[in-house]
Amino acid sequence: MSSLLLRELSSGGHRCPVITVGHQDYDKYRRVWNGVVDRHPAAIVRPKSVDDVRRAVHAAAISGSLLAVRGGGHSFPGFSTCDEGLVLDLSEMNAISIDREALTIDVEGGALLGDLDRATVPEGWVVPAGVVSHTGVAGLTLGGGMGWASRRYGLTIDSLLGAEIVTAAGEIVWVSANTDPELFWGIRGGGGNFGVVTRFRFKMHSLGSVVVGQWNYPSAHGREALQTLRDRALRQPRDFALNFTATTTGLSVTAAWTGEASVAHAILSPFGTLAEGGVGGVKEVSYLSLQSRNDEEYRWSRRYYCKGGFWFDVTDEAVDAVFQSIANAPTSHSEISVLQLGGAVSDVSDEATAYTGRGAGYYWLAEPIWDSAADDDRCVAWGRDAGNALSNSSITGNYINEQADAAPAVALDAYGAEKYQRLARLKARLDPQNLFRLNQNITPRHP
Repeated sequence: MSSLLLRELSSGGHRCPVITVGHQDYDKYRRVWNGVVDRHPAAIVRPKSVDDVRRAVHAAAISGSLLAVRGGGHSFPGFSTCDEGLVLDLSEMNAISIDREALTIDVEGGALLGDLDRATVPEGWVVPAGVVSHTGVAGLTLGGGMGWASRRYGLTIDSLLGAEIVTAAGEIVWVSANTDPELFWGIRGGGGNFGVVTRFRFKMHSLGSVVVGQWNYPSAHGREALQTLRDRALRQPRDFALNFTATTTGLSVTAAWTGEASVAHAILSPFGTLAEGGVGGVKEVSYLSLQSRNDEEYRWSRRYYCKGGFWFDVTDEAVDAVFQSIANAPTSHSEISVLQLGGAVSDVSDEATAYTGRGAGYYWLAEPIWDSAADDDRCVAWGRDAGNALSNSSITGNYINEQADAAPAVALDAYGAEKYQRLARLKARLDPQNLFRLNQNITPRHP
């Protein structure tokens, strides 16, 4: 099969290099963010145009090869690479164009969140997105996308106006609410199941001042701090965003404000007095700094596993699960991190997009982080155990971007039976042979 793939790539009029085993850049480009993942594709193609993408998709389809689509390479399970197949690496397609009159921004499929932020933030604009700047825009968006601006402006998909997609049939289509509403519904949370997105168009929003409060509470007072935090987090304005992270050393709380700076201190400072021993303070920061503050902790080639879910609220049961689980964490970098949702995220009905979980008040994530392969088994086991414990308080639905396990049940649990069947019918129309199956896969449902 790999020999047929290479013949198709060499005979298909490709204008971009085909990188295979033995090429000087093969090891460089086969690597992905999660150090647990170590795979050896038959070929890597780095397209520079939409037509290059179309030709590569055709080569994979005609040869029956596995096809991995890589935007930023951040997939936890390693979906952006494969063994013995074709990796379509979009990193050369990272152009960004702003329409200042329409207040929209076009972003190619290989761009990173840092590219998006650096294009918008200096001009006073923002597109709500994730919290690690070397994450790919494409993968984040297709799963939903959540971050510091989500309570104010919604998920990343809520700012999506349209997308250019190369389908399994080799067609290049523009998808929006007007041109193909069902596919537009599906790509807003349905992952990479329906094609290669080569360009996104987003609505931009006014950013305002950025003020951040950050405090660390010692383990002895972590439970008290978290119980107080959940009460103070209620009924906060939409310009307010909250994250808390439990580690073996204690509880870290970050409260961010994006809006009118004059009221920020009064709103944020109470989160520095949740319990005894809180150390930290409030200060005005750049949004670019806030967006990249986790980059080093989540750097390339470290080893990661994660399991996440939604809470309606931070119940006593959830608090117990957080601290009982983190007490057994396998490494000092392992964590349980929780992002407050609600606000604009909940303004959109759950049926309006494939993403499921609009009614959630919080998204939790159990994530061991480690650096040695010798620790793989115990770290993954802790991540699963902690995730199962936290799931006892979870509500229906899930966020597919933050699931390291890859199994049919992951997608079904994320969307629920009714949405899954709708996605499966859409999959059968767009990708009946399941060419795009390296994702949290939706099996095509044929009539």
